Amino acid sequence: MDTTTAMVGGLVLALFGGVLLLWCAAEVRLRLRVRRRGVPAVATVMAEDDLHGRLDSAPLLSFSVPPSAGGTGMCGIAGLVVTRPRGHTPLRRPDRFAPGASVRVCYDPQRPSRVVLAAGEAGRPAVADLLWSTLGVGCLAAGAGLLAAVGG
Repeated sequence: MDTTTAMVGGLVLALFGGVLLLWCAAEVRLRLRVRRRGVPAVATVMAEDDLHGRLDSAPLLSFSVPPSAGGTGMCGIAGLVVTRPRGHTPLRRPDRFAPGASVRVCYDPQRPSRVVLAAGEAGRPAVADLLWSTLGVGCLAAGAGLLAAVGG
């Protein structure tokens, strides 16, 4: 491999790995914060009519929030929020998220569209977090190795 290709490849891998690790840390932090300080609710999995929505591993959820949540501006009327949960990264959608199913969630009262699945609903988020973090560390290490080989 020539020097320029190795340098560019190393930079791309290192950048990708570093960004992936930052993204993983931010998603884990957000998920934990919303679960701790968020408002619990029960959401309904909505049916999706577009092909791309059905391929998304995170289900489309709808739930009601009190009128004061998120500044909906409705006088005494609950607002309906339609969103996808954050931090849900399996490769395919589990069968328990079929349209019409009820799912426990927690949402941020200031931003009701920021939703995470409740702890019991998420399955094994630690496994997915570990896999994404391992991918980030591997890319970062490969990139750093290529850059070290070029520089030395």
